[in-house]
Amino acid sequence: MVLGLKGPGRVGRRRILDWQRVVPEGRPASRSSRLASTVTTLAIVILVLAALLILFLIGGLLGARRRDIELAPVYQQHLREADQALEQARAADRGWDRDVMEGVARSAISDAHPGTTIDRLDLVLVDDQPGVDRDRAHFEAHGDGRRVRVVLSRGDAGWSADQVG
Repeated sequence: MVLGLKGPGRVGRRRILDWQRVVPEGRPASRSSRLASTVTTLAIVILVLAALLILFLIGGLLGARRRDIELAPVYQQHLREADQALEQARAADRGWDRDVMEGVARSAISDAHPGTTIDRLDLVLVDDQPGVDRDRAHFEAHGDGRRVRVVLSRGDAGWSADQVG
């Protein structure tokens, strides 16, 4: 027997490997208790990550709502400017008839997205180029909780849907 710092016994520390955990009674821990501690740690990590994900989701939703509220007047101003541009184009060129353009946009939406009800159709951009064949108009349809953008182009035959998305 060797006299160590803590009295008689072995000198040095007793090395305990991870798979030989010692319970208070001095017996090695069972496989089920090691599994339970691993599962508990994994569960805690998963819960923390889930909580962070939920917090980020709520923060993103609140931020998007705040942005929409702040930008609503700007969006309305943009719509008024597009309507004014339409009026100026109509005064200079007789092919810009809003009713005809809306009819083409509505039929393009019903062809691309059958069953979609359109609550509101906003003219958001008027691109009046010199000549007839390069004129374009962008509409934004609101309905069924989503927005669909429709780009119309004008040719010799009249207005037709160029893009629906």
